[in-house]
Amino acid sequence: MKVSPIRIGVLVSGSGTNLQAIIDAVDAGRINGEVVVVISSNSQAYALQRAAKHGIPAEVILYDEFKNRRDFSARIADTLNRYRVDLACLAGFMRILDPVFFELFHGDAMNIHPALLPAFGGVGMYGRHVHEAVIRSGAQFSGATVHFLTEDCDAGPIILQDIVRVEDDDTPDTLAAKVQAIEHRIYPKAVELYCAGLLEIDGMRVRRRNPN
Repeated sequence: MKVSPIRIGVLVSGSGTNLQAIIDAVDAGRINGEVVVVISSNSQAYALQRAAKHGIPAEVILYDEFKNRRDFSARIADTLNRYRVDLACLAGFMRILDPVFFELFHGDAMNIHPALLPAFGGVGMYGRHVHEAVIRSGAQFSGATVHFLTEDCDAGPIILQDIVRVEDDDTPDTLAAKVQAIEHRIYPKAVELYCAGLLEIDGMRVRRRNPN
């Protein structure tokens, strides 16, 4: 029996390359879903142009327009619910959501992180900071992680990971480029598996169901 297409909302703050990867996978028929809204915390984000190019409704929700993180997060949850979103994908979203988000949003949420969680995660570990920390640590491998979102920052059940070698001459910029290539591959794959109903959370482990 064919599963109804999943309604996807994507939360962004910047250029939206992972948003584009998800859109491309939808357009190619790999994801049984549709991006129904893009929410940006930055009115100048290039991701908004990507949404417009593909005819996807977009909403700008600015943190500074709210009294606190709780009200900001509640507005995001309300917006996702208004678009009847089943799956929220944080794709370079530069704000930590208040626990009220998980109380109000009626669907599931996942996030992409530019390192191999549980290492190099948590508050303050984003973007270039992550790659600098990886190089400084002497780690020989880095990568990207797609995980379900929980109230604890970067601590939700891991869906997919892939790795790259950290070379002796890597800089934060060169490492970021290698990691981003992985992100563009595994994030759409995680969304594909979710939309096919093939993911099952078992404690902190995400298991894949066998397709019928």
